[in-house]
Amino acid sequence: MSGERLFHPWPRGNNAARSVLIATLIMVTYGTVMVASASEGQSVANGGSPWSITIHDLVYLGFGLVALYLGGRLRVGALVSRAPLLMGAGLLLLVAVKVAGVSANGGKRWLNLHVIFLQPSELFKLSTIVFVAWAVARHRDELGSGSGLVRWMLPVIGGIGLIVIEPDLGTSSVVFAIALAMLAVAELPRVLLGRTIGLSLLGFGAMMALKPYTAQRFFSFLHPNQNLQGAGYQLLQSKIGLGAGGLTGLGLGHSREKWGLLPNPHTDFIFTIIGEELGLIGTLAVLGLFAWFLWSATRVVQESRNGTNRLIAVGITTWIVLEAVINVASVVGGWAVTGIPLPFFSYGGTALISQLFAVGLLYGIGHDRSSGPDLAIRRVAPAAARRPATPAYRDGVRVASPASRATSYGPRSRSRFVR
Repeated sequence: MSGERLFHPWPRGNNAARSVLIATLIMVTYGTVMVASASEGQSVANGGSPWSITIHDLVYLGFGLVALYLGGRLRVGALVSRAPLLMGAGLLLLVAVKVAGVSANGGKRWLNLHVIFLQPSELFKLSTIVFVAWAVARHRDELGSGSGLVRWMLPVIGGIGLIVIEPDLGTSSVVFAIALAMLAVAELPRVLLGRTIGLSLLGFGAMMALKPYTAQRFFSFLHPNQNLQGAGYQLLQSKIGLGAGGLTGLGLGHSREKWGLLPNPHTDFIFTIIGEELGLIGTLAVLGLFAWFLWSATRVVQESRNGTNRLIAVGITTWIVLEAVINVASVVGGWAVTGIPLPFFSYGGTALISQLFAVGLLYGIGHDRSSGPDLAIRRVAPAAARRPATPAYRDGVRVASPASRATSYGPRSRSRFVR
């Protein structure tokens, strides 16, 4: 397919979409400044200059801004029509990680492309959003049954399984939540929705039972003071950093936690460094920016006239906002530390590039005035309700059922027999 059909000119003029873009660019700028500060200690520890990680982050940001521009110009319909290919590519990349991936921090999650380290699980979030929208648009008659739901969501389930065994429980749970949110908006029957959630909880429980060490680390946030030199160490240092910041912080660049006390200060725990250096005011600014993003993205969803576009917008919004909630909750001790970065703020990589591409798609959807049908999964009637009634016989003669008599003798037919 030619580029003219795949892309359109850069759109402009829609208030909700422009609001999404402005909020995102402010967060990216804020995040880049904080990465430069938070990564100073790690950069020196790695033997480089204090700016070495910042330079890499700027390279990723450059790729991300190009991705945002391409996402804004991309015709969403053309992207959705290629959903099976995108899903196939996403699954192949996840398999490639198992075969030739790079291990770090206890997991094999990256592919070394020499220019950048690619994390296929981040790209798989995009593949999932596009594929679920495609499946609902093309196969909503089948998704209303349990067998149809499993059949068409099998690629997503397979991808989640590959991410779980990396191991990356946090990313796999986000992918599951994105797909579930999109199916819920598409009116998946409540019975199937409940069964899906129940089966996922059973699977999670089984995994925790089979891996006691993983379970101990996951639930350590419930008892943070029991193992301060082990699973509870990160949370302890995070709380110390947030508390030290007070209302206005220690000043930009003056964090103490980033000098070897708090692991991953420029990635998973950058919110802590923001609180330590800029205080409560700095952290509230972060939360306010995400609230602004959520409000603007919700307006894009509400104003969209195309069912497929609306589902994709729901998936992107769920992705960004859910990861922000999980990251902040884990940093303050309200949830387990699962390695989910803070969108637009944490150190770049594939996450930043894919998130900016997704924002570009959201921006384009906000300007798309095309109309399309509302996509609602059609409920499949139980087999008993679909089975034709067994005809009744009296003295060897077939007797019509009340329903068939009502069909045979409608108002016009019945009038012939009334005198």
